[in-house]
Amino acid sequence: MDAHAGNEMIAIPPGQITLSDRRTQRRWTVGLAPYQLATFPTTQALYEQITGQRPSTADGDQLPVEGVSWWDAIRFCNALSQRDGFEPVYHLHANGEGAEWDASADGYRLPTEAEWEHACRAGTTGPHYGPLDEIAWYRGNSHERIHDVGGKQANAWGLHDMIGNVWNWCWDIYDAEVYGTYRVLRGGGWFDEHWSCRASARRRGHPSFQVDDVGFRIARSSC
Repeated sequence: MDAHAGNEMIAIPPGQITLSDRRTQRRWTVGLAPYQLATFPTTQALYEQITGQRPSTADGDQLPVEGVSWWDAIRFCNALSQRDGFEPVYHLHANGEGAEWDASADGYRLPTEAEWEHACRAGTTGPHYGPLDEIAWYRGNSHERIHDVGGKQANAWGLHDMIGNVWNWCWDIYDAEVYGTYRVLRGGGWFDEHWSCRASARRRGHPSFQVDDVGFRIARSSC
């Protein structure tokens, strides 16, 4: 199996990140313990290996899986945890309406929004961790199609495709007061203009939402 199809993880150092909400004008700082984050977005090959499914519109082993909902992503995390001998992180409600995160479990999970941005920035403070054309597939250079993971320059911590190619599901609820259970999406995608492909850009999606520029990458808490 090609290395890109696996679930290689990079150790992310502790730190803090300041997030903001445009609607409420609120800013808040989150302190982060060390954790691990996948080098690449989850590929179609790995997703099929674990679930037996290929939900994506485009087809290619090394393409990021897309067309996956937030629910699909957390179920994948649990299934991968079980395969690798870890304790699943998520407890899904029997009615299908919610999920709990067991912070004591050592399995795979989605990153929090704060973890995602901290890892994306890798110590930088600007909108991107490098020149956009060198680090990301976006509307300006993607020819309006998705691309294999790892084809663009990694950030300083070795993470590829943090910006562009596919949006990444995060664990967090976006804005419960206005959008209910909608979850946070980060990173921008292959069809987005440059202003949507920034380290701070936020989008939202219903947890059942599936579209051809939304995927995910996995995290693990450091034990």
